[in-house]
Amino acid sequence: MKARVMWAILPVLVIGGCLFRRGGPREPEPVETVDTTQRRADSLYQVGAVHFRAGKWNDAIFALDRALLIMDYANPRRARGYFMLAEAQFASGSNLEAVRQFRRVADESSSDSLAADALLRAGDAYADLWRRPELDPSYGETAVFTYSEVLERYPGTSAAQRAQMRIVELQQLFAEKEYKTARFYLRYKAYDSAILVLRNLIATYPRAPIVPDALASLVDAYQKLDYQEDVQDTCQYIRQFFPQVIGRVEQCQGTAPPPPR
Repeated sequence: MKARVMWAILPVLVIGGCLFRRGGPREPEPVETVDTTQRRADSLYQVGAVHFRAGKWNDAIFALDRALLIMDYANPRRARGYFMLAEAQFASGSNLEAVRQFRRVADESSSDSLAADALLRAGDAYADLWRRPELDPSYGETAVFTYSEVLERYPGTSAAQRAQMRIVELQQLFAEKEYKTARFYLRYKAYDSAILVLRNLIATYPRAPIVPDALASLVDAYQKLDYQEDVQDTCQYIRQFFPQVIGRVEQCQGTAPPPPR
């Protein structure tokens, strides 16, 4: 009889004990303060920086993004944090996100030592999206605009010097794009269209390496349409500014320069 009573009471005791433990006093949750938040931001920043130096871009993005989200706005490391975040995004192929963070450094911390380089890298991120001249040049044009902004806002800096070189490189790509368009027209005997494109190329990008080829093609197009006066004028231009091309342009070899006035 006593055994039956004990077996009947035992489940009640077990359940009661569980309820007592569940309903018992708990340790209070830690209170988040400004100080603890900033310590957490510093910790995440350090972790992100370690991942960045190791080339672990996704881990760096994860840590730095969270660090910057809670970091005090006046913290002097914010600019460098956003710069690292942008570089990690650029390296991982998120170019437009990288542009956003690079511009944040340049626009929100314009006096920071990283601002000029950040704006330059924003241009690099745009330029990287236009790798083939035959494709839509919109990103290339935006890159040129951004590099020009570097020249305007940070003249005399090393970033400005590099921006100028980048502009020249992109202009060469623009010239190549125009030349390919002209060759397309020539292939289908649309000579007038080809002439317009070639003349614009030569006038807009006179120092591009493709200009000698463009001049030779322009003379050929004039010759096809029997525009002899234009042939002579172009040959004279070649003789004056690109004498090394004369041997390549058959139409110019027998064209004598006009007598001096």
